[in-house]
Amino acid sequence: MDAVDLLAKNVRKLRRERGLSQEALALDSDMKRSYVSDLERGQRNPSVRALGRLAAALGVPPHQLLAPGDQSFPSVDAE
Repeated sequence: MDAVDLLAKNVRKLRRERGLSQEALALDSDMKRSYVSDLERGQRNPSVRALGRLAAALGVPPHQLLAPGDQSFPSVDAE
């Protein structure tokens, strides 16, 4: 699986685990809802800055958005 597909899978998983809609995540990360949708479908390749905003909105370190496998995602606050 390539990095864009990993990102798509992890963003969707984290968003759902946190009970956020795409619209809520988009607002929290200063993005458009359609952009978040495109990310979750692997149709966008975000900048590093956008990756950082997504990670902050989801409460995880940025590298976890690209982590392979079925991992649990602890909150940044838990570290």
